[in-house]
Amino acid sequence: MTEIHTPRLLLRRWHDDDLTAMADINADPRVMRWVDDGSVYDLDHTAEAIEEWEEEWDEEGFGLFAVELLASGELAGFTGLSVPHFLPQVMPAVAIGWRLGAQFWGQGYASEAAQASLEFALQDRGLDRVISISRVGDTASENVIRKLGMAPERETVHPVHGHPLHVHAIDLTEFQA
Repeated sequence: MTEIHTPRLLLRRWHDDDLTAMADINADPRVMRWVDDGSVYDLDHTAEAIEEWEEEWDEEGFGLFAVELLASGELAGFTGLSVPHFLPQVMPAVAIGWRLGAQFWGQGYASEAAQASLEFALQDRGLDRVISISRVGDTASENVIRKLGMAPERETVHPVHGHPLHVHAIDLTEFQA
């Protein structure tokens, strides 16, 4: 089982008992504001998503980690890697992403988790390039992207929802662990 420890976090594969906590995160309109069309996810949708994330681990050798706080054992959300099939113009690519519950915002957890995921991608999994996709206006995600050292690569539009997107990238030669 793949696990990464940071000073405050455990990044790990998903457990059955993560479903309720992740569903609570996905049910918060503040959290989901910048995701897809901004709709919240119910328990069933969250269960399907976790199942897809686990399948990606099995198929690709990487995926989205559950992010657990070491101090309390609480599930804070996720971070990790996925193949952005929804955006064909950036393919082939591996994207880094994150989603944390609102109560965990503003404490540096997203940056800490994303940095560990980026190191995992470039050092452990041998990827030579990682992108990040964010909606225009999502300044919190843009701040994390900037802290990761990613550079703007292109602007595009979400093919289903029509909103503008920023694509940033970093390659192994630019990465400073």
